Amino acid sequence: MSGNGGHRVRRRQRQHFQIAKALSTAPKVQHGALPWRWVDGTLEIMLVTSRETGRWVIPKGWPHDNMSPARSAAQEAFEEAGITGAITKKPVGRFHYLKFYGDNDAVECVVHVHAMEVEEELARWPEKNQRTRRWFLRPEAAEQVDEPELRAIMLEFTP
Repeated sequence: MSGNGGHRVRRRQRQHFQIAKALSTAPKVQHGALPWRWVDGTLEIMLVTSRETGRWVIPKGWPHDNMSPARSAAQEAFEEAGITGAITKKPVGRFHYLKFYGDNDAVECVVHVHAMEVEEELARWPEKNQRTRRWFLRPEAAEQVDEPELRAIMLEFTP
């Protein structure tokens, strides 16, 4: 192998190894919020950008000590999107994704998704300078996310 081709092959092999390693252990649990609202009888869903890649995602994160899963999801919605509202105790679904750490490590996560009817959008919040938040019509929101299971949750969700 010469030139850049060898580097690309090694990088791809390293990525495949990371994925296999991540999938060989039990998924790590996260909690997420599916922020929604009605506008003139039309359902809208809020997404935020991820810090690392700028992809559109729902607010999600690791469990918080001394908080229920629903409360953890609400806390992530506050930190990442600057929103508050009523959140379902019971998840409306779950999805899997691979969380990458730098170039050398990955872990499989399962996100338990709680629906949040947004009541307030704050002008300032902890991660405002690191993320963008935006409302989408339901079909547009589903098109924006990469995870097929999350897409299905959005399309099947009924408030």
